[in-house]
Amino acid sequence: MIYSMTGYGKAETQLAGGKLSIEIRTLNSKGTDISIKSTLLPKDKDILIRQKIADALVRGTIDVFLTFESSAEDNAKQLNSELVQHYYNELRKLRDTLPGFTFADFSTQDRANNELLLSVLRFPEVLESKKTDVIDETNWPEVEACFDRAIEAVKQYRAKEGEALYRDVCSRVGNILSLENDVESYEKERIETVREKILKAAEDASVKLDKERFEQEMIFYLEKYDINEEKVRLRQHCKYFQDTIDSEAYPGKKLGFIIQEMGREINTTGSKANHAQIQKAVVRMKDELEKIREQSLNIL
Repeated sequence: MIYSMTGYGKAETQLAGGKLSIEIRTLNSKGTDISIKSTLLPKDKDILIRQKIADALVRGTIDVFLTFESSAEDNAKQLNSELVQHYYNELRKLRDTLPGFTFADFSTQDRANNELLLSVLRFPEVLESKKTDVIDETNWPEVEACFDRAIEAVKQYRAKEGEALYRDVCSRVGNILSLENDVESYEKERIETVREKILKAAEDASVKLDKERFEQEMIFYLEKYDINEEKVRLRQHCKYFQDTIDSEAYPGKKLGFIIQEMGREINTTGSKANHAQIQKAVVRMKDELEKIREQSLNIL
């Protein structure tokens, strides 16, 4: 089984003050880049969580999101009584010093005091949210278990994506081998084509060829443009690719090196071909290999 580096997982847990959600998103990368995009995680737990994620997910660009949805009771604002009293007293003092400010009766005074109090309640920081740490030592076991579930969800997502990647790249390696068989089927025709070209060139130039010398030149030419070694090595690389992807837990980096070697043999075959149908097969092999290369970048 192989794993894709693209993944997503989410888990939730109910804490005393509300619901904690943990989301993990991963993309392909050459290394391990973990970014925790939240201030909810205590600093003393940061290294532990990063190590847990790195051990489980191995490689990739990994973004971690923590969000907390407070319960209705926890969302309720609380009154800062001391601050209210302070503002109220200060405003009363200010009012009493204003010239010409009198009350005709007690009801008017009470109404004015009520309006003054309502004004105070609009002041900043009079109503404040309850400030408590969402994550602490008492609920850490639940939070850590939530992280484990989110990580497991990412791994399952990666495994499912990995199945699709496996089928795709393996089928394309099979296509390259099939095209290599096509190249081999044109080998005899290629030799005859080369022979005919040389004979025609000599005939056009009115040059009489020595039969023995001609055969020697043909042997030299065919050795120079022989692609048998390239065919053998390409098949070996294809087999090594398949063996690696079948046997190793995280073959992504090694597959990249094998793909480079496959490309080298395909390019050399194309440079030596001197045959239209072989060139066409080489172009198709290059196309398949490029698609394999693109997909392998996402293999863990």
